[in-house]
Amino acid sequence: MPSRTLNWREVVKDYRVPVENPCPDAARFIACMLGKEKCAKPPMVEYLVDVLLMEPITTELLGRRWADPQQGDEESLVAYLDNMIEFWYRMGYDHVRFEMALPFKEHHLHTQDTAVGATGDRQWADEHTGAIMTWEDFEKYEWPSMDDADFFAYEYIDSHLPAGMGLMTAHAGGIAEHLTWIMSYEGLCFALIDAPDLVEAVAAKLGTLMQSYYERLLELKNLIALFPGDDMGFKTATMINPDDLRKHALPWHRRFAEMAHARGLPYFLHSCGNVLSIMEDLIEDVRIDGKHSYEDVIIPAPEFHERYGDRIACLGGIDVDKLASMEPDELRKHVRGVIDSCHPKGRFAIGSGNSIPSYIPIENYLTMLDEALR
Repeated sequence: MPSRTLNWREVVKDYRVPVENPCPDAARFIACMLGKEKCAKPPMVEYLVDVLLMEPITTELLGRRWADPQQGDEESLVAYLDNMIEFWYRMGYDHVRFEMALPFKEHHLHTQDTAVGATGDRQWADEHTGAIMTWEDFEKYEWPSMDDADFFAYEYIDSHLPAGMGLMTAHAGGIAEHLTWIMSYEGLCFALIDAPDLVEAVAAKLGTLMQSYYERLLELKNLIALFPGDDMGFKTATMINPDDLRKHALPWHRRFAEMAHARGLPYFLHSCGNVLSIMEDLIEDVRIDGKHSYEDVIIPAPEFHERYGDRIACLGGIDVDKLASMEPDELRKHVRGVIDSCHPKGRFAIGSGNSIPSYIPIENYLTMLDEALR
């Protein structure tokens, strides 16, 4: 695996990143993704970039002082957001992608985060025990309200974007994900058989709250797309029966997409895993405008783009396993191969197949961007 301790200034001395004089064009990005325009070179897209990579790039390559946001300290939050904006700008993106969530009470498991540079812990969903597993739990559950939602960070980014940049955002976590987090994956699976009306009630509550959340997000002046994530699959199939997704999750995505389209904005969807069994639903019923998240073991992005690229955009596509494990020169050839396969057809943006997690070697992330900018 490539080293994480290289002198990155030496690594990037002949690179096109960081970009010296960025010329972002969010309107062109959207036009290309909707098939209304052909771009000379592929736009770049990303769903998330882990702060453990963003921080050293910001300090060592952009020469800025890092600031971690502290609870209740607006000054540290503003400094963090300024760095985030500068990062997306100087890395060559046409947009900033940012998300937050309503504070749903969910069960999580915790352990020490062993990623390089991490100082806190890492958490993941409890798959066996949820906050809501019975009707009694549902009646006692303390649902958040819109009064609990803080939109300051969204509004700050929206009003401080460099000329030409846009904002892509969403409520963090979709309907299907929050169902598995609030009820637990195991609890949801049992409830779909034993108490389907309880699943429907939880989904309805989630959807109604998220709809109100999206109403606020759609007021943002420089918003260029709603871009939610809702992981609905694993390696070989969807997490639950496709018909259950059609009943409990997809109608809400359709509603959110309608809201975006009513404002003249596209609706992009990040969804991990094998969701091929519901792709026609996502395209024809939900009416997504682009799909993000690909694993080569499921369907490589070029194959997906060949199959669906005449109807929706293919966002990203560099498999995270390759992004993490290849040597930079080998990775560069792979990135070029994906670009050469997808870009000539249009409706394609280059980026990771999922996100840029903390374990991606920084030189590999920069190599992907550099090759895209060539």
